[in-house]
Amino acid sequence: MIADRGKPARAAFLSQGAPWLLALLLAVAAVWSLTVGNYPISLADQWRYVLDLCDPAAGPATRQARLVGVVLGDVRAPRLLAAVLIGAALSTSGAAYQSMFVNPLVSPGLLGVLAGASCGAALAMLAELPWTAVQGCAFAGGVAAVALALGLARLSRGDRLLLLVLGGVISTALFTALLSAVKYLADPTNQLPAITYWLMGGLSRADKETVLKATPLFVLGMAGLFLFSRQLDLLSLGDEQARSLGLSVGRARFWLIALSTVLSAATVSIAGLVGWVGLIIPHAGRLLVGPSNRRLLPTAGLLGGLYLLLVDDVSRLAFGVEIPLGILTALVGIPFFPLVLRNARRSWG
Repeated sequence: MIADRGKPARAAFLSQGAPWLLALLLAVAAVWSLTVGNYPISLADQWRYVLDLCDPAAGPATRQARLVGVVLGDVRAPRLLAAVLIGAALSTSGAAYQSMFVNPLVSPGLLGVLAGASCGAALAMLAELPWTAVQGCAFAGGVAAVALALGLARLSRGDRLLLLVLGGVISTALFTALLSAVKYLADPTNQLPAITYWLMGGLSRADKETVLKATPLFVLGMAGLFLFSRQLDLLSLGDEQARSLGLSVGRARFWLIALSTVLSAATVSIAGLVGWVGLIIPHAGRLLVGPSNRRLLPTAGLLGGLYLLLVDDVSRLAFGVEIPLGILTALVGIPFFPLVLRNARRSWG
């Protein structure tokens, strides 16, 4: 009996302490990630770099200090921040979609945002536009695909969730076909390899300017989802019960889809297709802290940022060449998928 009474207390302690532990692990992993690479940088060099940044009146930097500044400030720190933001964005949007559609097998690409963003970027590459334009087209393509899915769902009467899913299937099929057409028209010598490699996912193009511009978008998008945590909890009860509790279901679902779409499209515009994060990580967070979105969304964000940061470290360090992120996240995620199916009922309890 004493042991049985202790189980709820331990579960409550784990639920409350998990976000803080994940935040600590993320900080440790970030510091370690900055030290490793083709040019190792010690913790002392990192500390000196931070002090130099905080002291504008410091004297001229030595050659080694300038090299450390370039490696940390222009290469590793932007890539690290991009990995954390993208992992967190995919995880929080995946958790929001799973709660909103009351389905443990839903991912952020349900309404076609990933296919649309991929098609937009590939079309810009085919037109040989600058990289900033490619990113903008990827973002616009993702938004257009979700807008199409929402428009198709409004054409018929019936189960709103089912119609949204069907609209997402049609939108995904359309933009996937358009992407195939773009790849067919691309120059097989230069354009097609560039499109194919970009679609595999990676952070090699995550430079400082791009990451700094995208950071407010990620932060505002995730903050918006956190503010809708109560509405997500109500939506997970079903539309009828949510309405009986005073929730405007259509309005809440629209804003949640809009915020999730912005986050997902932004991830594709920076890193290409990085799959499985938005499907697997929310379940891990739900097993840690339970189904309440007030705790689940921050936990999933921290866990997703930590996960993608570590996967990116493996991508750039484990082999002689950089392995695309999409390949590694799939290789890691697929073995865990049966585990997710087995524990989905328990984690949704």
